[in-house]
Amino acid sequence: MKLRKPLFAALAAVIGAGTLLSSNLALAQKDWPTRSIQLVVPFAAGGPTDSIARLIAVPMGQALGQTVVVENVPGAGGTIASTKVSRAAPDGYTIYIHHMGMATAQALYEKLPYDPMTSFEYIGQVADVPMVLLGKKDLPANNFKELEAYIKANGAKVTMANAGPGAVSQLCGLLFQSRLGVKLTNVPYKGTGPALTDLLGGQVDLLCDQTTQTIPYIKDGRVKAYGTTTMKRLPAIPNVPTLNEQGLKGFEVKVWHGVYAPKGTPQPILDKINAALKKALNSPDVKKRLEDSNIDIVSMDKVSAKGLKSHLETEINVWGPVIRKANIPD
Repeated sequence: MKLRKPLFAALAAVIGAGTLLSSNLALAQKDWPTRSIQLVVPFAAGGPTDSIARLIAVPMGQALGQTVVVENVPGAGGTIASTKVSRAAPDGYTIYIHHMGMATAQALYEKLPYDPMTSFEYIGQVADVPMVLLGKKDLPANNFKELEAYIKANGAKVTMANAGPGAVSQLCGLLFQSRLGVKLTNVPYKGTGPALTDLLGGQVDLLCDQTTQTIPYIKDGRVKAYGTTTMKRLPAIPNVPTLNEQGLKGFEVKVWHGVYAPKGTPQPILDKINAALKKALNSPDVKKRLEDSNIDIVSMDKVSAKGLKSHLETEINVWGPVIRKANIPD
């Protein structure tokens, strides 16, 4: 009986401490953010993903009342940054923007130190960068039907450039070959820059590349555009048909981007980040600058946890079989 009073006192102290902790956490979430927020980018500065991150960082920071600082953590196709974010404190001060590499990582790497579907909280999709199937200027084929016939007649003699193992340009090219049922000679480069340079110089025949850097060359006739990888024609190049309308039904490849947070980040904080992201994407300045770069902002229903999670799951199911069948690197 003598132990009962100390025991009750100890229990009361534990319960009191738990209540105080819960109260402090609730207060911290309510007051969040009280300092700057890191927006991690898995690639070097200057690339498309980095450009989008820096574009949305300022208006997001204005909406949140704190500076959003872009941190570049390049390497291993984004897996270094993904691992870092998955292990970061779930307090809202670390968020993450990644492109479709989040969906391809499981098929590209045998063992990942994180799970794309379970190691993160989802905030929302951001923007899509369309792609175009290009050919060198003096390639005999002048349209997609002629290109299809040319490829089937020449097979492995046809060369297709890409930006290296796992790059979107490689995946787009592999999906294209898979849909045609052909095997071309794939030529890897250390980025789309040198790959495009050799296409312009006539050293390679084909390249699937983003519109952000190819539109000027299409318009001045320095390359041939055989089709866009979108469901609708692009306003910047309305005379270029989609691959979908030319027979490759459902062929769609976009360099989509999403924003994530470490698993366990409190929902009130996620809601604040989501609201700031939507406000940034609705900014007239952001809209214009993305439009000028031929980048499409996704519909607002996709700027959500549900929209991003559903899209990621769909993309994993699309690219997993393509990558495993191709036995990348190729």
